[in-house]
Amino acid sequence: MRKLMNLLLGMVVLKLTGPFPERLINLCAQEGIDFWAMEWPDEHTVRFTTRRHTLRRLEELARRTGCQMERESSRGLPDFLGRFRTRYAFLAGLAFALCAVSVLSRFVLTIEVTGNDRVPTAVILSQLRQLGVRPGVYGPALDRKQLAQEALTQLEGLSWMAINLRGTRAEVIVRETLQTPDRVDEAEYFDIVAQADGVITHIEPELGDALVKDGDVVAQGDVLISGTVTLEPPQYSELPPRYYQIHARGRVWARTWRFLTAAIPVETAVKDYTGAEKSVWSVYFFGRRLKIFGNTSISWPMYDKITTVRQVNLPGGEAMPLSLSRETFREYVPRTVEVDRAAAQAMLEEQLRGQLETLIGEDGEVESVQVSARVIGGRLEVTLAAQCLEEIGKEQPGTKALPEE
Repeated sequence: MRKLMNLLLGMVVLKLTGPFPERLINLCAQEGIDFWAMEWPDEHTVRFTTRRHTLRRLEELARRTGCQMERESSRGLPDFLGRFRTRYAFLAGLAFALCAVSVLSRFVLTIEVTGNDRVPTAVILSQLRQLGVRPGVYGPALDRKQLAQEALTQLEGLSWMAINLRGTRAEVIVRETLQTPDRVDEAEYFDIVAQADGVITHIEPELGDALVKDGDVVAQGDVLISGTVTLEPPQYSELPPRYYQIHARGRVWARTWRFLTAAIPVETAVKDYTGAEKSVWSVYFFGRRLKIFGNTSISWPMYDKITTVRQVNLPGGEAMPLSLSRETFREYVPRTVEVDRAAAQAMLEEQLRGQLETLIGEDGEVESVQVSARVIGGRLEVTLAAQCLEEIGKEQPGTKALPEE
């Protein structure tokens, strides 16, 4: 630590020659002047190292003792900076750099969000931007606790938020609310009805009376498991049946037939580029755009706009609020061509198969598929007919009144 301080303050190697140099050494000790690495080349000469700021006092003591002081060498920060005292551009750049570091380090350059899974990061950053938390804002001026509370009131799905400053980086830590399972109200009256036409293959009633059996044909909307339960009286008694309504539960599988159709025009428009092109270069700094080259005035009737952004990143990968943007405008002329029917049919068939998987659900099974295609009215129409095995029961609020007892 002492060596570091000596380098910062500057060190000087002095050579003192006189009839009695030991008197000078005694005076240095009395005055509290530190020196070290003392050598005696001869009985009238002494050499030692001292700090730079003691030179003026040593000159006075040397005159009092009749010694001649010679400066042999020096080192340290003052000597290093002294080499540039005539290089004004360097000194100005150094001063500007020091000011920029001391000032810009207090501004927020990047914002990092952690702890979110269901709530998108873009939604959180958008809300914080509306509250003033954005790249380029003065960090110490932010009331972070108040801003976090205001953001929580506007963002659904978050239960806690904290905003911390780490130099030029704002760290936003969030905690999402716990998802509670849907509560089932057993007091309500529900039936299990068919959501598609089909032939019943299997039924598993949990609560309620099953109104169908294996092999029955049902239509969409038919009641499969009734929420109106019949309680039969004891045998040989003259009491009437009793009825009560519950929330029916159960699963019903059936063999169904699905018919899906999709269409696409057999002709489409493509672009023929003429070769005419314009470019506009811009710099985005803290969200503000500065156009540096090019003109956005376009006289072409039809053109494409292609934007390329080159972001400036720190060595660690964090994005800086500085980017270079290039907007390219390319003129084109539209031309009508006939689509590849085989590729179009394959695309539509893939879409229909995806739609079919969504309809039958994860537990459903496709037993057979037939695909047909035809051109009608300038459109390619693809029809998919599928035989499926799926669960068709769904809960629906009951509307049937209780029978008279």
